[in-house]
Amino acid sequence: MNASKLIEQFEKFAPKSIAVDHDPIGLQIGDVNQDIHKVLVTLDVRPEVVDEAIANNCDMIFSHHPAMFRPVKNMDLSIPQNAMYAKLIKNDILVYSAHTNLDNAEGGMNDWLAEAMDLRNVEGLVSQGIYNDNEYFMGRIGDLKEETTVYEFAQKCKEFFNVDGLRLISHQDDHKVKRVAVLGGDGGKFYSIAQEKGADVYVTGDVYYHVGHDMIADNMSVVDPGHHIESICKPYLCEMFKEWSKEFDWPIDVIESNINTDPYQFI
Repeated sequence: MNASKLIEQFEKFAPKSIAVDHDPIGLQIGDVNQDIHKVLVTLDVRPEVVDEAIANNCDMIFSHHPAMFRPVKNMDLSIPQNAMYAKLIKNDILVYSAHTNLDNAEGGMNDWLAEAMDLRNVEGLVSQGIYNDNEYFMGRIGDLKEETTVYEFAQKCKEFFNVDGLRLISHQDDHKVKRVAVLGGDGGKFYSIAQEKGADVYVTGDVYYHVGHDMIADNMSVVDPGHHIESICKPYLCEMFKEWSKEFDWPIDVIESNINTDPYQFI
């Protein structure tokens, strides 16, 4: 089928207009009017993921993180990233990325993260403005089923997000936790909003060293399980695309990438 059908349907769910300004979302490589038969869903577009797509005869890659986040200055193929782009083109693989529009979408990335922690009474965290009479938010805030401590909650986050380790920033490990804010990716700069909205603990990735000092000074506990927890999007997107395939009678297969693209190891 024509790739534009899947893209148009997805952009009804997560419009480009709700993405953060200058976020390089959308078509990365290829032609939206090309025919597709098999879609690989991934968090990141890395050389090993492209090899996986080729091995599985996929003609489209749908990613959360943009494949071309930084502009290419030349096409020197001795550079691994450039060689990857060339391989995608050579194999006629279309690449489409949905980043902050998926983060901000209702029922999207941050709702999936909140669901992983079984949060109740979930609300939006950081307002991103109003589009088509709907207010969109980056991040979510809600309540745990049962009160716990900062340290116990951090331990549970390893289970929630299937990580071997994480960073805990806390002024008091035994502080009681009930209300939790979460923002996938790099959300350290929004911790004060989480605090203003009554969060006892904030879950986000990529917290900077000096921001961590500020969090402690402001008596805010933060759990940093890393950026890769956003891989939670893969099964959700696969299920969504498969449901649409049945609903609209699309002759496509959808598979989830099995490649772990987390660059970090805990040793």
